[in-house]
Amino acid sequence: TEGFLKELNAMRTEIQNNLGKEDLDHLYKMENWGHFSNVLGLLTAGMGPNLFSAAAMSLGRSSRWMLMHHIGHRGYDRVPGVPKRYTSRYFARGWRRFVDWPDWMTPESWKYEHNVLHHSHTGQDKDPDLLERNTLKLQNSKLPQPVRYALMLALGTAWKPVYYAPSNVHALHRKNVKDAAGEFTLDSDETLELIFDMYLPYVLLQFVILPSLYLPAGPWGVFSAFTNSLMAEIISNFHTFLVVGPNHTGDDIWRFDHPPRNVAERMLHQVIGSVNYRTGGNLNDFLHFWLNYQIEHHIWPDLPMLKYQQYQPQVKALCLKYNIPYLEEDVWIRFKKMLAVTTGEASMLQARLPESPAVQHPSDLINTNA
Repeated sequence: TEGFLKELNAMRTEIQNNLGKEDLDHLYKMENWGHFSNVLGLLTAGMGPNLFSAAAMSLGRSSRWMLMHHIGHRGYDRVPGVPKRYTSRYFARGWRRFVDWPDWMTPESWKYEHNVLHHSHTGQDKDPDLLERNTLKLQNSKLPQPVRYALMLALGTAWKPVYYAPSNVHALHRKNVKDAAGEFTLDSDETLELIFDMYLPYVLLQFVILPSLYLPAGPWGVFSAFTNSLMAEIISNFHTFLVVGPNHTGDDIWRFDHPPRNVAERMLHQVIGSVNYRTGGNLNDFLHFWLNYQIEHHIWPDLPMLKYQQYQPQVKALCLKYNIPYLEEDVWIRFKKMLAVTTGEASMLQARLPESPAVQHPSDLINTNA
């Protein structure tokens, strides 16, 4: 993997030298697509409960997640001429949280849980987003398989308030605790923060303030806006769950009982512990929130969205050159594979530490499930 790392580093240098105006123009375009979707939803929200308004508002809300994901990873910090509001130091900070990224969790807790813990420990026990471990109760239950599937699908409609926000606040409160991630119970301080800093602001914004804007249309307008906002939330939750959940879960994806011992091994772990969906084309990538470039994102978390699209073919070719598995499959196929793992039908590949000083190739890994 040393040759693989050397060529990756050369590619990264090339990317760094090519950051510029096209990356900012692309960012503005993606943001405007989200704004346009949200405006369409809001303009039709008071006309009665309807899926068009709900779907449009859902896409607008989820697009803010997309922006936070890449800006929060410092993806635009190094782009020449970037306005400070699109840098990680300003985006969604303080009062801007309610302008840039109003969501079920605070930006600070999400950045720590995702940027630090998940990216530093991908596929390891310390990864808070290791779904195979997080769903052990369901896998070991005596529930019929169709019920398990139904519970996972139900979770998808409310996964951010039910699973992700609690996980975020718990991770942040235990920032200095050196234990592995896993099952947890929120203590009183964490529960209060979850309610007052995360749930309450979002509920007030989307389900009280937003519907009240339609008071001039009368009770029907308010009810319609509330119903459409609620449907938008369900759709947005499931849409993001669809593209987030399968990124690192499947019977052909590795998880690890050890951290990587050098940078080359770390890059190897990121590739074989992640999966891409269908890539290419702004509309396709926008609908996947750029999470269809998960391999490239885990290799280089701090790049603009456009650079993933431009360099994905080169990364794939490099993996093929070094005979490193590069998983790329339709999101619905990957979603089915995630459900199989989380309901106990299938298991991920589990690598234990080999005898060699460092893993040189995926074939060196020992699958403990074999």
